[in-house]
Amino acid sequence: MWSPLHPRVRSLAGQVLLLQLVVVAVVLLAVAAVSVHQSTVEFRDLQGQRMIAVAENVASTPVVRDQLSDRSVERVLAPEVDRAVNLSGATLAEIVAPNGAVTVSSDPTRLGVPAELGASDVMTGRAWSGDVDVDGRRAIVGHVPILSATGDVLAVVSVSDDYPSIWDLLSSAGARLLLYLGIGAGLGLLGSWLLSRRIKTHTRGLEIAEIASLADHREALLHSIREGVVAVNPDGVITVLNDSAQELLDLTGDAVGRHVDDVALDPAVRQYLLTGEDGRDVVLSTSSRMLALSRRAATSQGHEIGTVTTMRDSTELASMQSQLSSHKSVTDTLRAQTHEFANQLHTISGLTQLGDYDAVTEFVGTLTRRRAEISDAVTQRISDPAVAALLIAKTSLAAETGVSLTLEPDSHLHALDPELATDVITVLGNLIDNAVDVSEGGRDARISIRITDDDGILIEVADSGPGVPETMREEIFSRGVTSKPGTPGGRGIGLALVRLVSSQHGGSAAVSDAPGTGGALFTVHVPRS
Repeated sequence: MWSPLHPRVRSLAGQVLLLQLVVVAVVLLAVAAVSVHQSTVEFRDLQGQRMIAVAENVASTPVVRDQLSDRSVERVLAPEVDRAVNLSGATLAEIVAPNGAVTVSSDPTRLGVPAELGASDVMTGRAWSGDVDVDGRRAIVGHVPILSATGDVLAVVSVSDDYPSIWDLLSSAGARLLLYLGIGAGLGLLGSWLLSRRIKTHTRGLEIAEIASLADHREALLHSIREGVVAVNPDGVITVLNDSAQELLDLTGDAVGRHVDDVALDPAVRQYLLTGEDGRDVVLSTSSRMLALSRRAATSQGHEIGTVTTMRDSTELASMQSQLSSHKSVTDTLRAQTHEFANQLHTISGLTQLGDYDAVTEFVGTLTRRRAEISDAVTQRISDPAVAALLIAKTSLAAETGVSLTLEPDSHLHALDPELATDVITVLGNLIDNAVDVSEGGRDARISIRITDDDGILIEVADSGPGVPETMREEIFSRGVTSKPGTPGGRGIGLALVRLVSSQHGGSAAVSDAPGTGGALFTVHVPRS
């Protein structure tokens, strides 16, 4: 409700209308001023020449020259100056003595008063025309001297015409100009009204304060949410980048307004922002984070205005998934060993019932030696107990699936600090699980592992699987996809974690062809520092 304390604010459409009316008024005034100026210049040029012509006509009249010395000159020559006024339409015609006094005038009240000669140089014997104030009125004047036979100035004929008023000048420009000004004013008013209505429609009827409030709330909400938000228009230009997205993508606010290709983004993230599939969540690995992204098309009034991608940091979640997979792998290993031990116990029980104790002794000795050989093959080369335990467990698990897992003789690894050992186990466990999956069921299925720590920790895992095509050797580390949906947490995250862990230590992860087997050779380098 309006009150004197809270006056009603003029609407945006009303303000625009008022502004347009002011502009139209200024334009009309400018046109009128130009028209008045042009008319004034034309009046000065035309009437100046005309006043000189009338003055010359009076000065050349014989009766004027003959009667200048008459004592009743003002009465004798009065008809001549009156005739000059009547014939020319001038305002005033006078004859001025050399001393500057008016001797003859079409206005009797001016007889004997000093004439307004202004800047005229007529007393030098030359005709002159220009502006002069006559009784406070601005007038255009023509001065012509009356010369003696010797060239002396006997008198000056002055003919003047007052400048017309502004309205007279506008009227003299013609009715067409007034018509044009009227049409312009009408069109300006109509255009201003239509523009104000259009603005009101496009602003949804919102006023300036409401629009500003909405913009402030949008910025506050956008930058306060935890998820990263990136908006890209149809041309590939970033239009929105909130604080969380800047942190997750290691960007700054100046990325807004730039094309996606011109911003320092991970190639997989850049490709997803431009060509990602709408409505499908994906997990991408960057050099420092594991990101879960979701892309949606954005529309306004039925028109596509770009895409909006939300993202979350899933690094910790991916690590937990990897640990869950590792725990399941250990569980599977224990289950396989339990099954194997049960078979071995049944064998021992049967031999005992048969009373063949020598066979029992030989069988137990064989089992003991086999376990010792596996443990010794690992512990003699791997001094870190956690890594050694993982290799021993994975060897048994691989054997249960028909895959031979061997540690290369030149492998060697010293004891690691617990944090680094955890990361090495993550890398090694994921690589072995991936190698077992692709090798299982193949002819002469085998996995070869080499671990050295001469210049940082170097891990090489070669399998006898189908290998990795060259076109997928980068993608396989970037996308969190899996062909084994039954695996808790998904194993598709494994290779992405391998590269993520190595990158966090300043290392690298790559895949190439395994020599001699046709499978894949995964090589990971993790600097100790």
